[in-house]
Amino acid sequence: MRTHAESRSRRAFKLGQALAVAVVLLGASDVGASEPPVRDLRITILSTNLAGNPGMSGMGEWGFAALVQVGDQQWLFDTGHRAETVLNNAAELGLPLGKITDVVLSHNHGDHAGGLIALRRAWSNENPAALGRVHVGRGALWSRMADGGNEEWNDFISISEDYRKLGGEVIVHDAAIELAPGVWLTGPIDRPHDEQPPMRSGYVVWPGDIRRSDDVPEDMAMVFDTTDGLVVLAGCGHAGLINTLEQARAAMRPGANVHAVMGGLHLASMPEEKLDWTGGKLKEFELEYLHGAHCTGIAPVYHLREAVGLPRESAVVGAVGSTFELGQGITPLWIAR
Repeated sequence: MRTHAESRSRRAFKLGQALAVAVVLLGASDVGASEPPVRDLRITILSTNLAGNPGMSGMGEWGFAALVQVGDQQWLFDTGHRAETVLNNAAELGLPLGKITDVVLSHNHGDHAGGLIALRRAWSNENPAALGRVHVGRGALWSRMADGGNEEWNDFISISEDYRKLGGEVIVHDAAIELAPGVWLTGPIDRPHDEQPPMRSGYVVWPGDIRRSDDVPEDMAMVFDTTDGLVVLAGCGHAGLINTLEQARAAMRPGANVHAVMGGLHLASMPEEKLDWTGGKLKEFELEYLHGAHCTGIAPVYHLREAVGLPRESAVVGAVGSTFELGQGITPLWIAR
């Protein structure tokens, strides 16, 4: 017959076992939850300055757009400049866009928003939800005007009005947000480093009728928390590449390496000493792939390739139809090999 003390001791032992199991299970859950959720990522450029293959991959233009595929989910990032460019390039590449519901616009400029209306019109009859939501950063709908003038420069204001008439919804973000597991928007990007100057002329009208030099305050990027590190997709990089990467890492996974950067990075006119500084920072981020398109410029891609110490196949100029795929790297097509 057990004493009361023995019974209490046995119950305490069993409780201790149960707690130990619970701790182990909780630890396993925490470890699983902390694993990067994106394991399958493919980004295809649909609009940029270069066409990738002779007669096989659409046409180039001054603009940017990319198709993002994460598993069975898809987003369109920017929409190119001319109305029909992305529509035609996607068709030529065999990439139907009619099942995509969400568009991300990196900022308000026409070379990134110009194809929106044509794309919505082309696909909405087949699928009323097609390209029916647009995500922008706070400030994308603020007025832009010339110095001393009152003429509206922000074409996205009228584009968004036409888009709403077609049943589209514009969603404005003022902070980072997770669109799907491991798929983030940075929201408007802070500027601790003086990387990019304001636009050459004109100003932006902030709330309260405050007029400031137009530094494209709404500029934002997409970020993917992958098993190989962060992958960052930028439209023009008006906020500065390093500012963008620092904000992406702080918001999503502090201390993570940056596996790949692609898109427009606004480096074409950056002086060499700033490119050297940028390259040094990219080395600190442990960058492995650079796919610079649109306003990145050609010489800066090669400069950063050398500064970071990347092999030729890992740092290339983006072209229409070229891709970045997790686990596969960059497929640059003929023009950029």
